[in-house]
Amino acid sequence: MKKSKTTARRGLTLLGKADATYPATPGTKVLESFENKTPGRDYWVRFDCADFTSLCPITTQPDFAKLRIEYIPDRLCIETKSLKFYLASYRNTRSFNEEVVNRILEDLVAVCKPRRMTVHGEFAARGGISVTVDASHP
Repeated sequence: MKKSKTTARRGLTLLGKADATYPATPGTKVLESFENKTPGRDYWVRFDCADFTSLCPITTQPDFAKLRIEYIPDRLCIETKSLKFYLASYRNTRSFNEEVVNRILEDLVAVCKPRRMTVHGEFAARGGISVTVDASHP
């Protein structure tokens, strides 16, 4: 029996809406998940975000980064549009690069409880030094 689109998207509030606005601050409330239809198989999911921005906590200048999020789902998968909104909420967030990457990992793990996850952030050079941060679960 084929499920209807409504049944397949049950609980997803952002998908299919054009009028949604980005949250002002990061938090797990905007992140949504959906049922993994193949929980018995290990497979990797990868998200690449080439235009991530946050703010330096001292100077408030923007920090630009490329993020890569990779995970092996267990029972739940992260819904992509909610991830986009979540990551956009960092645009006005003042935080060190290391804190940003670790917080993203913690929030995503809290929402989907993956078997494994890595968040990789490559921050653009400032003053001739670039910062790369990798945080993993478990």
